[in-house]
Amino acid sequence: MKTKLLFFLLFMSYLSNAQIGGESAFPFLDLSYSARSMGLGGDFISANDDDISIGVANPSLLSSDMANNIAYNHSMMAGGINYGMANYGYNLKDKATMVSYIKYISYGTFDRRAVNGVAEGTFSPFEMVAGTGIGKNLNERLSIGANLNLIFSQLESYSSFGAAIDMAGTYYDPELDLMVTALVKNAGMQFKTYVKDGQRNPLPAEIQLAGSYKLAHAPFRFTLLGHHLNTWDISYQDPNLKPTVDPLTGDTIPVKYPGFGEKLAHHFSYQLEALISKNIHFRVGFDYHRRRELALEQRPGISGFSFGLGLYFSKFSLDYGFLIYSRSGFNNMITLTTNLSKWRN
Repeated sequence: MKTKLLFFLLFMSYLSNAQIGGESAFPFLDLSYSARSMGLGGDFISANDDDISIGVANPSLLSSDMANNIAYNHSMMAGGINYGMANYGYNLKDKATMVSYIKYISYGTFDRRAVNGVAEGTFSPFEMVAGTGIGKNLNERLSIGANLNLIFSQLESYSSFGAAIDMAGTYYDPELDLMVTALVKNAGMQFKTYVKDGQRNPLPAEIQLAGSYKLAHAPFRFTLLGHHLNTWDISYQDPNLKPTVDPLTGDTIPVKYPGFGEKLAHHFSYQLEALISKNIHFRVGFDYHRRRELALEQRPGISGFSFGLGLYFSKFSLDYGFLIYSRSGFNNMITLTTNLSKWRN
């Protein structure tokens, strides 16, 4: 029980950190729900292929190639915490493509006790999103898309409900294999708070902008992603820091605050896919913000890096993502994707 509670608190503290102060409702909305995304730094929204899970993250990428694709994503975490997503894509008659999905997170089982410590059974907190998205090509190069998400959270006897939308647009040049895409996600509100007459908190709304380029004569795709573009300063400053005195000179050393370049660097993730063959893809990502905020000061290691592998077979694909928060914490995710039409033939 103590182990589960410890991992629950650590997991929630990570979510709070990821949301710049933990002032948003439903911070689990910003988790990475795809192994491919996790292997590329946690956010990946620019790929011109049939990955239906990336189509959920960026609905403007939904295309007819994703029809009848079904995927299951699951994250393996310690302490009994599990989360993931199941999704399915299908075409409409007007040549638009839709996806339906369910995201979930379960925090395991906890003992319920009275104030005096008497056991009163157990409870299992969980949260989920039921959503649908639609994407459509305006012409050969431009596409748009949107998601509608219904959000539910049950923490012991306290529950909350809300809704959010994601909106995206993408430009793709097939001759250069160049993509530029913009995404506004988690724009919505908390309709019902956990307690009666409680204060409604904003959702973790975020603007992202990404550009990707595939080398013409080499199997590499490079992506630069800007995140939290709606908030300029996303760095954390310890309010307890005080000026210090140099023991040799007696000079006062002021607290160092981030400058323009440091604040700008916090907004970028760097992503690389190595398309070794048609069947094997390697991935690596780096998020500067994650490294600066979560790395252990004395032993930073490779905090902020992530790695992934994609294996593509005739009837299904298997993706694995490994994301490193710090030397004391990491995350794994597996995605299994298939096209139902291939099994009917």
